[in-house]
Amino acid sequence: MPEVRSGARQYPMARGRCPFDPPPELGRRQREEPVSKVRIWDDGEPWLFTRYADIRALLADPRVSADSARDGYPAQSAGIKAHPDRAKLFITMDNPEHAAQRGLLTADFTVRKIEQLRPRIQRIVDDLIDDLLAGPKPADLVEAFALPVPSLVICELLGVPYADRAFFQRMSTVLTASHTPPAEARAAVETLLDYLGGLVRDKLADPGDDVLSRLATEQVATGAVTDAQAASMGLLLLVAGHETTTNMIALGTAALLEHPDQLAAVRDGDDALVANAVEELLRYLTISHSGRRRVALEDLEVGGQRIRKGDGLITADSVANRDPAQFPEPDRLDVTREARHHLAFGYGIHHCLGHALARLELQVVYRTLYRRIPTLRLAVALDEVEFKHDMVVYGVHELPVTW
Repeated sequence: MPEVRSGARQYPMARGRCPFDPPPELGRRQREEPVSKVRIWDDGEPWLFTRYADIRALLADPRVSADSARDGYPAQSAGIKAHPDRAKLFITMDNPEHAAQRGLLTADFTVRKIEQLRPRIQRIVDDLIDDLLAGPKPADLVEAFALPVPSLVICELLGVPYADRAFFQRMSTVLTASHTPPAEARAAVETLLDYLGGLVRDKLADPGDDVLSRLATEQVATGAVTDAQAASMGLLLLVAGHETTTNMIALGTAALLEHPDQLAAVRDGDDALVANAVEELLRYLTISHSGRRRVALEDLEVGGQRIRKGDGLITADSVANRDPAQFPEPDRLDVTREARHHLAFGYGIHHCLGHALARLELQVVYRTLYRRIPTLRLAVALDEVEFKHDMVVYGVHELPVTW
């Protein structure tokens, strides 16, 4: 039985010969045994789902639980399994608890509300490109641009001091590394929760125009949630809000630089083309490469396979987004493709709350970066770039570029 373990060159974390492609083994399974058992790090044997239609059905099924505390839940690593109870996130809750917590944040992440941030995000992107152009060559695009853009945005949105970025980025790296020991993961979570809880309490006395202030004054102050629950919501938004978009900026740029015809289309295209390109890159790259985790609450059947109550379930979203039944010629990057129905943001009640923010940031970045630096290119060969096989979120550790 194949193993799903962490680390470079181990299935399924290592990509195919092309670092933008899913592992070949996942493609084989999608063709030959789309619902099959695998063995994970703790010797559990969950089911692995590889077809788009099966995964959509699974993620929408109320008989399936996202609760990471349930027996049989296939945690991604020992470090993630060790997270303390006080760090329970609404993405690992079921309704009605999930809906109650998520609902407190929905108004801050509507498409209309997020669109109001476009001018500010544009200024952030332009300022960072100015700094990049004024600095030395070659430059690391991750450190100089891909990481600061979403970090600045999420800090302003949440009300987290950007001056503390080195601290929370370091904690985030600990939490998203697949090899982090359980004790270190627990300590990082506790440290972040203490930090964010302190911010929430500060905002009770001196609120601003930000998400944490609204949680503090409208929810904590009224007793609707505790400051610890508010801190847990803040932890999810802070880590997810910069980690995922950082990787999409850098990895998307690497992919476009390796496909110059697609890069030219994005650089020269109108806003609609750029927005479409964002969806195709989300599909093509699928940076949540460890899959979504669930556990069956009842016996059920998916893809012709009988699943028993208590069985762990893993969705292989990276290969589902390459399912030829949904995306013709799925291994080809085509920024004109209609790809918005991809699974990069999940599906069902746990569809990513921050999808509108991520889409907006990527649209501004992809529309601006390649026009302002039309000669942008990799400063090293692609096979010299270190990819994040060792992280829960896929991407590159560094991306040396020049122009």
